Amino acid sequence: MPSWRRPSRRGKARRARSSDIRESRTIALAQVTSKGQTTIPAEIRAVLHVSPGDLIAWELEPDGSARVRRVQPLDLDYLKAVEGTLSEWMSPADEEAYRDL
Repeated sequence: MPSWRRPSRRGKARRARSSDIRESRTIALAQVTSKGQTTIPAEIRAVLHVSPGDLIAWELEPDGSARVRRVQPLDLDYLKAVEGTLSEWMSPADEEAYRDL
């Protein structure tokens, strides 16, 4: 029985809750198409809070395994506003003072 299915009290399988999946190691299988596409299983999408249009990142580990995580979208308006407040630290004197750090 896949780890994302847990027996219920009546002996029938039930879908795992997000908390069930986070507490144990979960393996879900998905087939890769000829175009290199796959479908993220519903249980995994629920735990990662992945919705259509979201970005996911594939991180390759040194041991050859891969980790998948949801990427938080950047708030570009906020970052531009913050960037404007940092201009006071961009003078030639600041560059010289902090060059050797």
